[in-house]
Amino acid sequence: MKFLQIIPVLDLLNGVVVRGVGGRRDEYRPIESVLTTSTKPMDVAFAFREKFGLTTLYVADLDGIVRREPNLQTLRELCEAGFDIWIDAGVRNLNEAAMLLDAGATKIIAGLESLSGPALLSSLVNNLTAERVVFSLDLKSGRPMIDSTANWPDETAIGIARSAIQAGVTQIIVLDLISVGEQGGPSTLNLCNEIRRLSTQIILITGGGVRGPDDLQTLRSRAIEGVLVATALHNGSLSHELSNSVVQKS
Repeated sequence: MKFLQIIPVLDLLNGVVVRGVGGRRDEYRPIESVLTTSTKPMDVAFAFREKFGLTTLYVADLDGIVRREPNLQTLRELCEAGFDIWIDAGVRNLNEAAMLLDAGATKIIAGLESLSGPALLSSLVNNLTAERVVFSLDLKSGRPMIDSTANWPDETAIGIARSAIQAGVTQIIVLDLISVGEQGGPSTLNLCNEIRRLSTQIILITGGGVRGPDDLQTLRSRAIEGVLVATALHNGSLSHELSNSVVQKS
C-alpha cells in the first residue's frame, strides 16, 4: 500500500518560526499554534515530534534564502536532537550546500528561485548524490520563480522539471507559494501529473493549501509521495489521530 509522508514545515525568519502566507514574505509573522505557545524552532520541532511522532522536518530558512545568513546554529541543534532536516537556505553553489550538510542536514533543497540553472543542479547531484538533493520547483500563481540571471533551456514549469530530471534529480517538490498558508486545497496536482508522465520513478512532494484529512486522501490517490504541511498542523485541522492507512509518519 502506498503511503503519503507528512513533512512539517518550519519557516524561519529572524531566527523564529513564522507563518508563511501566500509567499508574501514581508507579511510573515511569528506563528500562533495550538501545539505550543513558543515560536522558538526547537520548541516547535519538539511539539511536532511529541504530538504527531514526526521527525523529518522541512526547514525554509528565509534568513538564508533572502539575506544569505542561514541559521546554522539552529540547524545543528535540530540535527543533534535527532531530527532529519531537509533544509532550504537558498543554496547558490556547491560550497553552500556542503556547509549545510556539515551542519547535519539530511537533504539539501535546491530551490528554483536560487539556482543559476540545470548545470548547478547537475553539479549538486553529482557531488552530493541524488539521495541528498531535492529540487524544489518554486512557483507563484503557476509561474516558475526563476532568478533573473538563471539559464534554463525551457522556462515553462514542465520544461524546468524535464531539465531537472535530465540533471539527475530523483526527488522534486512542486510548490506554489500563493497556496501556502491559505488552506484553499492542493493547487499543483495537474502539474504533478504532468511530471509523473515524464518519469514514473520520480519522487513527488507537494505543498501548500492542505485543509485536512480529505486533502491527504486526494494526494495519496494521485500517487504523491510526500506533502509539506504547516498551517493545518498549527490550527488543529490535522490532529494526532491521523490514520497510518493514509500517511506514513517519519
